[in-house]
Amino acid sequence: METRPLGDTGHESTVMTFGAIALNWLEQEGANQLVEHVLDYGVNHFDVAPEYGDAELKLGPKLRQHREEIFLGCKTQERTYEGAWRKLERSLNRLGVDKIDLYQVHGLEYDEELDSITGDDGALAAFREAKEQGLIDHIGLTSHGDPGLILDALDRVDDLNSVMFPLNPVVAGKDGDEYDYEAVLARAEEKDVGTLGIKAFAGGSWPPTDELPEADRPFANWYRPVTAPDEIRERFDFAAARGLTSVISAGDPKLVTMILEAAAEYDGMEEAAQRSLIERVRHDDSPVPEQLHH
Repeated sequence: METRPLGDTGHESTVMTFGAIALNWLEQEGANQLVEHVLDYGVNHFDVAPEYGDAELKLGPKLRQHREEIFLGCKTQERTYEGAWRKLERSLNRLGVDKIDLYQVHGLEYDEELDSITGDDGALAAFREAKEQGLIDHIGLTSHGDPGLILDALDRVDDLNSVMFPLNPVVAGKDGDEYDYEAVLARAEEKDVGTLGIKAFAGGSWPPTDELPEADRPFANWYRPVTAPDEIRERFDFAAARGLTSVISAGDPKLVTMILEAAAEYDGMEEAAQRSLIERVRHDDSPVPEQLHH
């Protein structure tokens, strides 16, 4: 599988990152098998979070067995110094490892959160201490929200090594600054910051829960995903061709193999094909930007 430099970290990430939230929906044996399956395709970048149910615990056994093969990303929604330290130590314990390769601010959505994490008593102070102590190697940030806020973060946080944000043809085709994640991609590339793409496979938002309860939804994703193999491949090719370092797999384990196949066979996407796809889906509903945890 193709690899690309993750900004200035010195790490070459595979063009697909395994979103380990998928492990939350499996029993331990199934989780073990899925991790081995992903590794068999050559994927070397995994991403997990304490908010993903018990995914950290289920990733742990195979992570420890294959630690040298896996670049581990994890994150925290804590915004304070004390909270970030507490959550980092908890994740290290749950994963059973001594170090996290990329530790990220999770789900930045509001200006006041950026003020909090960059303050003297903010989460980034804990991140930097943890880095000095060898508990993390690199610092990142994730957001499903306003691209302008992510741009502000890139300008205000000098030691960011990566940003994670949505990128797909629906948002690429919409007018308005609130959809301009391409500006985030460009700024990150300019600053040699790695870029990790989420929601590449979004087909739209789920109906309201009173029309379709979460328990009845056929896929365990925040959004309604595209599910046909040719749609998965087209969406992967689009996201990878826009210049992201790596495209993160969708959260439902039923979709992982199709995404692995697309990533393994990725061979670029012509600009004309990208433009055609944007024109075809630009009027579709988009689940981003959206506040997910407040």
